[in-house]
Amino acid sequence: MIYDVALLKLGGYTQMNSNNSVVITLLETSDVHGHIYPTNYRGAGEKHLGFAKLSDIIRKERMKDPSLLLLDNGDLLQGTPFMYHYAKYDRSGVHPAAKLLNMLKYDAAIIGNHEFNYGLELLHSTMDNAECPYLSANIINQSDRQPAFGQPYQIFEMQEGIRIAVLGVTTHYIPNWEEPANIHGLEFEDALASAEKWIKHIRTTELPDAVVVCYHGGFERDPLTGEATEPLTGENQGYEMCMQLEGMDVLLTGHQHRLLAGALNGVAFAQPGSAGQAMAKVQLTFDRNEEGRWVLAEKSSLLLHADEAEADPEVLALFAEGERNTQAWLDQPIGRAAGDLSISDPFAARQEDHAFTEFINRVQMEVTGASISCAAIFTNEARGFTEQITMRDVVSNYIYPNTLKVVLLKGREIREALEQNSLYFALNETTGELQVSESYTQPKPQHFNYDMWEGIEYELDISRPQGSRVTKLERDGAPLDPEAEYEVVMNSYRSGGGGNFFMLVDKPIIREIPTDMTEILADYIMKREVIEASCDHNWKVVF
Repeated sequence: MIYDVALLKLGGYTQMNSNNSVVITLLETSDVHGHIYPTNYRGAGEKHLGFAKLSDIIRKERMKDPSLLLLDNGDLLQGTPFMYHYAKYDRSGVHPAAKLLNMLKYDAAIIGNHEFNYGLELLHSTMDNAECPYLSANIINQSDRQPAFGQPYQIFEMQEGIRIAVLGVTTHYIPNWEEPANIHGLEFEDALASAEKWIKHIRTTELPDAVVVCYHGGFERDPLTGEATEPLTGENQGYEMCMQLEGMDVLLTGHQHRLLAGALNGVAFAQPGSAGQAMAKVQLTFDRNEEGRWVLAEKSSLLLHADEAEADPEVLALFAEGERNTQAWLDQPIGRAAGDLSISDPFAARQEDHAFTEFINRVQMEVTGASISCAAIFTNEARGFTEQITMRDVVSNYIYPNTLKVVLLKGREIREALEQNSLYFALNETTGELQVSESYTQPKPQHFNYDMWEGIEYELDISRPQGSRVTKLERDGAPLDPEAEYEVVMNSYRSGGGGNFFMLVDKPIIREIPTDMTEILADYIMKREVIEASCDHNWKVVF
């Protein structure tokens, strides 16, 4: 659901006159995921996304209010081939993310979960080169129990002496997904509890006129209805924050890639989508009361969309060399497909065994020695491989920097995982046709949370009740033993239970491959030069 604009007027003050009003503007970006140029790197044509477009919006907003606060809410270092190429093959000079923060004169930045994907060394160097502070209240050192990254909050002195406190917190669910080496020595405190503690401290010791919480996390409930939109695991706590945190005036969110702007329980909130498709604008109006003190009188939040902006030539010029290098790397041929490895219809490819997913699974099995594998088609934009395979094909289909883990599972746990997979599908109540469950499309697409398996034979019958949809589960023609143990290879995100695969949490890890799957696939293709398409049709979905 998209909320375009919200206005919240507050009571409890006496307004004097227009000369005694001050408007403070906040701009927020979040989950831009390394998109600088207006491209998705999959094909030609300018897209309505990226920092070059957002820069145009920022410039226009600064013309209206030169003293506005500009904040980034995390997930900046990962997500595009440009950032991947820098992290894996370049690393020269200042990190592009730090260059952006500096060029656009950001006032503060927050750490997102994807900031850890390329390791702490890259994160620290980025932070060191950024001219703005990174705010992180709930990520602490295990050794001394102190905030691990810079400072928890920042006080900004605005016009007329108005003091705005900005507190940074990050979803504490990160250890469920991230490679342990990338977060070694860190502890992630509950984001809600940490925010509550620090808001009390800020209100007591700093006496600000407004408190803004930048939370790299989202809403676990619909802001309008309060109905749960996902399992209440603690990954997202935005709704609970708005309902419980006393002293918070604004909640800037992210992580879910939703487009939101609204007000809840007196708190103005916003979330500007992903990839730089929009940015959030919050305005706080302060009036002097009869005692001459500034009182927050009105809050408004809205979204500024990139489709209304032009790409900033200065941003394009600053990163032109890196973009050229990335594009050349992407167009580098690395091998050839013999047979059809293309995906013409991702939804159809998720209903029965497909040559492309079989290829991914067989690579995972070969490099780890596991006899069973599961993998996903991450997005509906994935198109598999044509005859000539390039690096662009690899990174367009495998968009996450996952590594591989071999997990020891019992047969009954494999069945539980398959039952979870079956929830991806639903039957249309009117037509009876197969469709994607709404829970996998709202509040954001989650096609990456549906796996297809190799090394077993199975069927999912979507006409049956949830929990009993696995109607066939065999290995080598015999039923899978519920108590026997099997080595299963999967990506690091899934092995931590990501996607509500709770049956996989804390299972024994037999082997780990610390190399990004993108590199594994590229090396595999380059070594063999020709990839033979094959499909053993070991599974299907029926209804």
